[in-house]
Amino acid sequence: MKIQLSEHFSYRKLLQFTLPSIIMMVFTSIYGVVDGFFVSNYAGKTQFAAVNLIMPFLMILGTIGFMFGTGGSALVSKTMGEGKREKAKQIFSQLIYASILLGILFSVAGILFLRPVSRALGAEGEMLEYCVLYGRIILCALTAFILQNEFQSFFVAAEKPQLGLFVTVIAGVANMILDALFVAVFKWGIVGAALATAISQTLGGVLPLLYFFKPNGSALRLIKSRFETKVLLRAYTNGSSEMMSNLSMSLVSMLYNMQLMRFAGENGVAAYGVLMYVNFIFLAIFIGIGVGSSPIVSYHYGAENHVELKSLRRKSTVIILSFSVAMFALAQFLALPLSQIFVGYDRDLLAMTCRAFRFCSFMFLFAGINIYGSAFFTALNNGLVSALISFLRTLVFQVAAVLIFPIFLELDGVWLSVVAAEILSVFVTIVFLIGLKGKYHY
Repeated sequence: MKIQLSEHFSYRKLLQFTLPSIIMMVFTSIYGVVDGFFVSNYAGKTQFAAVNLIMPFLMILGTIGFMFGTGGSALVSKTMGEGKREKAKQIFSQLIYASILLGILFSVAGILFLRPVSRALGAEGEMLEYCVLYGRIILCALTAFILQNEFQSFFVAAEKPQLGLFVTVIAGVANMILDALFVAVFKWGIVGAALATAISQTLGGVLPLLYFFKPNGSALRLIKSRFETKVLLRAYTNGSSEMMSNLSMSLVSMLYNMQLMRFAGENGVAAYGVLMYVNFIFLAIFIGIGVGSSPIVSYHYGAENHVELKSLRRKSTVIILSFSVAMFALAQFLALPLSQIFVGYDRDLLAMTCRAFRFCSFMFLFAGINIYGSAFFTALNNGLVSALISFLRTLVFQVAAVLIFPIFLELDGVWLSVVAAEILSVFVTIVFLIGLKGKYHY
C-alpha cells in the first residue's frame, strides 16, 4: 500500500513509512562493519587498525551527500507541499548534478592528500601504507557514495521509500558477498575489503541515478535544470546540520584515535573501531527515523497543517524514547558476544573492547532525542538551529570531554566522553524544542 506525504499518520503508519529508511541506514552502516569483521579476522590487527584510522577522513569527504540529501529533500518536500511539483523536480535535479561534480573534485583532492593525512593521524611504516592503499580504492567510488547517501533521503521525498530500501539491500548484500569472497577466500586482505566496499557503493549510487533519469512512477525525476546559487545555498544551509554532524563525528574520531594511541596504542584504536561499527548500526535506527519522517514534517509544514505537525512530533518522540531504552538494554546484553565477533582472537583486546562497549552503551539513552531534534529542525527548514544542535553534540561537547575526562580517568575517560556529550546535548535539544514550539506550532 502506497503512503503519501499528505496523509494523516498514526503510529502504525509512521513506523511503516519510516521502516524502509531505518533499514536503509542500518544496511549502509553495515558496509564498514563487514569490512571490519573480515579484515580483523582474516587480515590481522594492523590492517584492521589502519581501516579504522583512515575511515574518518574518507567519511569527511562523503558528507556532501548527507548535506544535500537531508537539506535538499526537506526543501523539495516543502516545495511539493506548496503545490509546486515541477519546481521540486528542478531543485532535485540541480542538487544531484552539483553532487556529481563535487564528488569528482573531492575524489581527486582526497587521493592527493591521503598520505600526509594518514601520517598526521599517527600512521607510520606498514600501517601508513595500508591506510593509503585502502583509502585510494575507496576514493575511486566517492562520487557514487555521495549519491547513495543523497538518494536515501530523496527516495523518501519521492514517496518511494521501499524502492530506496531495495537498492540499499542490493548494495549491502553485494558488499557482504564480495567481502567474504575477496578477503576470506581470495585472501586479498585490506585490498579486497576496499574493493568490496567500492563496488557496493557504486551499485548504491548508480542504480538510483538510472531510475531517476528515466520516466518513473515517483514524485521526482531528473530533468534539465540550470544552476541557481540560491537553491544550492538554501540546501547547504538547511542540510548543514547533517553535514556538520558527519564532519564533526569524523574529526572527533581522529581525536579519539590520537588519544587512544597515547593511552592504549594499536589495541585502543582497534577497540574503538569495534565500538564505532556497532554504534553505527544502533544509531542508524535513530537516523533512519529522522530521515524517514523529515519529508512528512516538511510537507505538512509547507501545507501549514499544524495539527498533523504536532501529532508527528509527539508520535516520533514516543517512538524514539522506546527505541532508546530497548537499544541500551540490548547493548548491555550483547557487549561480550559482539566484541567476540571482531576481536575474540585476542584476550586483552577483547577485555578492553567489552569494557568500553558497556560504558559507551549509556549514550543510546540520550542520542535518539538529539539526532531526531536536529532532523526535525532540518525538516522545518531551520538549518541554523539544527546545525547548532549537531555542532554542540558532535564537536564542542565531545572534544571538550575527550580532552578533559582522560586526565582524571585515563582510558575509561575516553570511553565515557561520548556519553557526557550526549547528556549535555539533550538539554540543548529540549531548550530549542520548547522555545520554538510557538513559532512552528508543533
